[in-house]
Amino acid sequence: MLTTVNHAHTFRSIPTHSKPISEDRVNALLVQEWARFKEGTTASAAENALANESLPLGVPSSFQHWDPYPISIVSAQGAWMTDVDGRRLLDLSMGFGAMLVGHLNPAVVEEVKGALGVGMLFVTPSPISRDAAQRVCRRFALDQVRFTNSGTEATMYAVRLARAVSGKNDVLKIEGGYHGSYDPLMTSAKPSLDKAGPAEEPTPVYQSGSVSGDVFVVPYNNLPAVEKIFKDHASTIACFILEPVLENLGIVLPDAGYLEGIRALCDQYKVVLIFDEVKTGLTAGPQGAAQRLGVRPDLICLAKSIGGGVPLAAFGGKKEYMDAVTDGRLAHFGTFNGNPLAMAGVRAVDTICTDEALASAEEFNLQALNRISDIIEEFELPAHTVGFGVKGCITWSTTPVRNYRDYKATDFKVAELSWLWSLNRGIITPPGLDEQWLISLAHGQTEIDLLVEDFRELAQALRS
Repeated sequence: MLTTVNHAHTFRSIPTHSKPISEDRVNALLVQEWARFKEGTTASAAENALANESLPLGVPSSFQHWDPYPISIVSAQGAWMTDVDGRRLLDLSMGFGAMLVGHLNPAVVEEVKGALGVGMLFVTPSPISRDAAQRVCRRFALDQVRFTNSGTEATMYAVRLARAVSGKNDVLKIEGGYHGSYDPLMTSAKPSLDKAGPAEEPTPVYQSGSVSGDVFVVPYNNLPAVEKIFKDHASTIACFILEPVLENLGIVLPDAGYLEGIRALCDQYKVVLIFDEVKTGLTAGPQGAAQRLGVRPDLICLAKSIGGGVPLAAFGGKKEYMDAVTDGRLAHFGTFNGNPLAMAGVRAVDTICTDEALASAEEFNLQALNRISDIIEEFELPAHTVGFGVKGCITWSTTPVRNYRDYKATDFKVAELSWLWSLNRGIITPPGLDEQWLISLAHGQTEIDLLVEDFRELAQALRS
């Protein structure tokens, strides 16, 4: 097997041989699997019909919806969930990282119960929030941090902070990159290619209903494109925001030297560099992606993995930038910022996520990636595996995906079948066909074997 790795701390395995998959076979399996889905989820169908009366699409967040209806969950424990049909499902989504330590982790539950004994909300400074801030700063090598309640808030305030510090307003982002629902950051988040212009110089595609201002867009893994934009527009660009490893297009890894090159260009042209680590964070390793990959941005946005399942996010970084909050150039508010229940999640996760615990989860992930890579090779499937930290994915392409245009060229029909096949056999992953599995601290050998053998059965079905 030919294995190619970009950065030393990332994983990609490309098979040496592959053969096309019969489109007729894929179509037949999709018909079979959708019928099986409807037969086994009648209670979810009924629940979604009822939910539609009070919730648009019947869901709290639009990504949770899929046709004909999504699975409805009633409980979760460890690495497993139970749906309204009474089916026990292996959770490989884990809240995109929010459940890194597992559902109802005993340490998180204990800390939250303890917090309930002293107060749910103070709306004042507290040693509790100070302690949590110290923990986050120490772990992620930040000078200072401020808490928010969602990843969208964290990225929004990071951009506003960059604008306040630089005196500039424009934003540079990656084509296809997702950073939450702040207006400028919704630009070119998975744009339609008929509107996106040439691959090397993408046209910004603005989201309906948003007022974005001027946003520039570049392909991921393309330093010359960044330099060209900076040469022409650095005088108006406040910041460049990107995920160091893209995790809303499967997993897209940085080329060797790419992030180092971005850091150098931002320094040269005096543009604030923001790493969105809402989805990487502790899933990338004990100190997050920035330290693991060896590139320090000016600001980092965190959420999901740092809270153990409670609503929590943060933005922070170098003091010279955070000073804009201190001196009033940026006003940062929020009634629920630093509330005791969220801070309890920080304390618990900081205690649980030791180097040893995260290394063990990553070893399980690497085992899954390697075993699935062997199956891809055995059945000569036009696919490959990609991983980073405790996350992994199967990308239905025979060549590496290095940017959004590469992602758009992958086989989405087989990706849909792969997701649906697993869902019908008790394994749930995100419905977007572009997410990744997550091996949490609650997953063990049994769960890895289920993931791998499920994929083997799919491979056999595709080739039968």
